[in-house]
Amino acid sequence: MAQTVVEKIAQAHLAEGPKRPLRAGDFLSIRPFHVMTHDNTSAVMSKFKAIGAKKICDPKQLVFALDHDIQNQDEANLKKYRSIEAFAKEHGVDFYPAGSGIGHQIMVERGYVVPGSFVVASDSHSNMYGALGAIGTPIVRTDAAAVWATGEFWWQIPRTIQVVLEGKLRQGASGKDVIISLCGLYNHDEALNAAIEFSGPGVASLSMDARFSISNMSTEWGPLVGWFPVDEVTIRYLRSVRQRLQEPSVERFTETDIESWAVDPPRPDTDASYAARITLDLAEVTPHVSGPDTVQVMQSLATLERKRVAIQKAYLISCVNSRLEDLEAAAWVLCGKRVAPGVQFYLSAASAWVQQEAEKRGIWQTLLDAGATPLPSGCGPCIGLGVGLLEKGEVGISATNRNFKGRMGSRDAQCYLASPEVVAASAAAGYITGPYPSADLAPSRRFSEFAANGKGLSEKVEILPGFPERVKGRLIFLPQDNVNTDAIYGKDYTYRDDMTPEMMAGVVMENYDPQFGERTRAGDVIVSGFNFGTGSSREQAVTCLKAKGIPLVIAASFSQTYLRNAYNNGFLCVEVPEFVLRLRKRFSASIAAKEKTIIPSEDVDIDFTSSTITWLGEKFVFPPLGSVPQSLVIAGGAENLVAKRLGLA
Repeated sequence: MAQTVVEKIAQAHLAEGPKRPLRAGDFLSIRPFHVMTHDNTSAVMSKFKAIGAKKICDPKQLVFALDHDIQNQDEANLKKYRSIEAFAKEHGVDFYPAGSGIGHQIMVERGYVVPGSFVVASDSHSNMYGALGAIGTPIVRTDAAAVWATGEFWWQIPRTIQVVLEGKLRQGASGKDVIISLCGLYNHDEALNAAIEFSGPGVASLSMDARFSISNMSTEWGPLVGWFPVDEVTIRYLRSVRQRLQEPSVERFTETDIESWAVDPPRPDTDASYAARITLDLAEVTPHVSGPDTVQVMQSLATLERKRVAIQKAYLISCVNSRLEDLEAAAWVLCGKRVAPGVQFYLSAASAWVQQEAEKRGIWQTLLDAGATPLPSGCGPCIGLGVGLLEKGEVGISATNRNFKGRMGSRDAQCYLASPEVVAASAAAGYITGPYPSADLAPSRRFSEFAANGKGLSEKVEILPGFPERVKGRLIFLPQDNVNTDAIYGKDYTYRDDMTPEMMAGVVMENYDPQFGERTRAGDVIVSGFNFGTGSSREQAVTCLKAKGIPLVIAASFSQTYLRNAYNNGFLCVEVPEFVLRLRKRFSASIAAKEKTIIPSEDVDIDFTSSTITWLGEKFVFPPLGSVPQSLVIAGGAENLVAKRLGLA
């Protein structure tokens, strides 16, 4: 069976799962090459200890990099940092203290990511590792604790979308403009929770730093993976990493490894099946700006220049656009110029090494001479920490990856995202502008959707003792898309420690439908739309449904965070978009009447042995739930399963 590159790399790191070629939708246990945690290492330590684990399974898998709250000199934060460092020393884990750089940059520039590897981090921008031909994907803290204890975590293979890049970027356009364009052109969840596989002749024209930017910010677009093929650009970068690491006598890979990747790089099968294909002509990409306050809306720079949007703050920071190429591009724009009066321009390198190299080349001094305010190498204002935050009524332009309202400061401020050149030019002008004249046009939208890989395939599934062969219950249809975690379990209860399971059951879906609790009962099966469980990561949005006696949720698709929280708490989630579309057609009149909770008289029957749902005689197939998800449900969640495997429960 032909495989995408994501399926092939997952197969190479398989610890437990189907005994056949892997395909999209499969649940499996993965043994990752490396796992990175940052300031949240402290929270993972707590989960690790709560499991009862005493020993790290493989210390060489782990990397700790302190990068988030590094400007905070309060004793409580410093104590946390000291405890993380002591834990790393005790267990022999590679540790990078505050000021070393942003964890993702450390992972690539210190050789922890190599072609064909599977590398994870407890941070959403782990997608960045895909620029080096690896799978990079985020995990939650429970997953990280599981990797620490057992060397493994569970994963469901996402569908793959192929993005074919043609042509070559014109002057003034950058990798940041590529990902801004993709976020703006395909802003209706086309790529949500997918793996992106970049390909095509245009890839060769993109620098390594441009690829890092695109893979990194693919997170904001919605995918879980942003993979680039390995070519001469990749090989040159890997050789530079190896040369740099030889100075402190560290060898993470050899010249023989590099030659092997050059001759036989990881690649998809030629007849691999994709869920969709996007074609983007790089020659059509022009400077664009995201926002304000969302990456889903883009405007051409030419349009914004006519509006002369005044700014008060500009940012050249973060893991997406503060590498050497980015700093150099900004320095060329600002050479001989000064930041406009009334504008504050904040500068931070992606790593200490990047800053040192920029200093050697005179880049850093050029930016300082222009009036930039330097910050230590870390996340800082990008996540609303430290100095330089947006204040009420201010407008900022940033080379970061997120501009969600309130993320970088006041919710009464506005934030736009752009390339380093545009940020630098805007800082000098005092309003949003670029260093060169730019065309007022956007790339063409070319999107083709195909049958999902593995769609309609059914197979006999062995059921483990303690897992149900089937579930039959009254169907409860919630037709809306994007039912968020606050709708499932309101914020007024999230931080209350006195909520018993009975009390939690009584407020389930209160913010979605106040009548839900009275109309539903234990044993009911919830069916909902696309992106169920979006929003915050509160685990109570899962545990409240368990408390209510709901055996599982069926949805067209799930928020990835919700899905992970569900199985990590031993709760079943099944993705069957065809079933949801059928229900929408059947109950179109009720949906048009804005009914939020539709309860038909017919039961729904879920057979896990054949991975089929039966309703009114119709059958719908879902991805098989093999030993990995079954074990999580039987154990009551990931922490219990890890404890059991360690002989602690």
